[in-house]
Amino acid sequence: MSQSLTAASKAETTVQTKEKFWERFVGMRNTTNFTRMLILPAQLLLIAVVIFPLLMEVYISLTSWAPTRGGVWWESYRFWTWGENYAELFQDSAFWMSILRTIVIVGIAVPLEFIFGLAIAFLFLEEFRGKGIFHTIILTPMMVVPAVAGYMFFMLFQIQGPINAILSNITGLEVAIPWLSHQYLSVLSVIIADIWQWTPLMFLILLSGLLAVPEDQLKAATILGATFWQKFRYLMWPIMRPVVVIALVLRFMEAIKIFDSIMLMTAGGPARATETISVYMYKIAFINIRWSYAAAAAIVILVIMTIVATYALRPLQAGQADDDF
Repeated sequence: MSQSLTAASKAETTVQTKEKFWERFVGMRNTTNFTRMLILPAQLLLIAVVIFPLLMEVYISLTSWAPTRGGVWWESYRFWTWGENYAELFQDSAFWMSILRTIVIVGIAVPLEFIFGLAIAFLFLEEFRGKGIFHTIILTPMMVVPAVAGYMFFMLFQIQGPINAILSNITGLEVAIPWLSHQYLSVLSVIIADIWQWTPLMFLILLSGLLAVPEDQLKAATILGATFWQKFRYLMWPIMRPVVVIALVLRFMEAIKIFDSIMLMTAGGPARATETISVYMYKIAFINIRWSYAAAAAIVILVIMTIVATYALRPLQAGQADDDF
């Protein structure tokens, strides 16, 4: 009995010692506040990396400041315009046309990447010889730097390039298609380049979703005589739906920023046919030297993308709510 009392008193003494330690050296009575202090540097870093640049951009967008006008950026208040950049932006047809071109390119490229990625993912569900080698080959384009990929396709789509040479050999005629100087073919060339590079990403995400489907359920459905479409609709799709939503949202948001391949292949031409929003903002900021106007355009794009992403993720949030219920 005395030994148990001695052990209890030692444990109580240890707890009191720990409390005194936190209070003396940290100035806190419990470890909860101490853990909050540990994550404070990360929070400050987040503020410095995200919030501060955002506030700075909003501040500059409300002025007409540019490096060529003299002064540093925090003195932009000397060129305060009370939102004239936004008023001009909403009347700028070039800005809205660049958004439309971006939507067209992304609206064609991303669905095709999804279809091709899903088709290839189905092929990799079965075991076959050399599967690991083919897996590496398919993922290789995703590892290529976008600028390098853009230069590759710039060379491929030259009038005297390999694409026209292959078509000439197939048809037996001399093919000289102006891929990068034609209004519509230039858009097609950019889409092909984007599909080549980013289909592997869709394939990788969708394959992980397909592998999450229980194999015993698929075998049971096959024994019961279910067709491929029935297995996909009633077994695979309910499990894959969150993965598909995330894959499409992430890819759409990333594709909206397409820049490298377009700048190297067409530089936004011909006649602005491939001038996406990123190319438009680059020209405004670094060619026309209108930094404040480019900042206003960036804020508008940020608001639009936030609204689109919020609505796009609603099916996923609704699915989670149903699961919780």
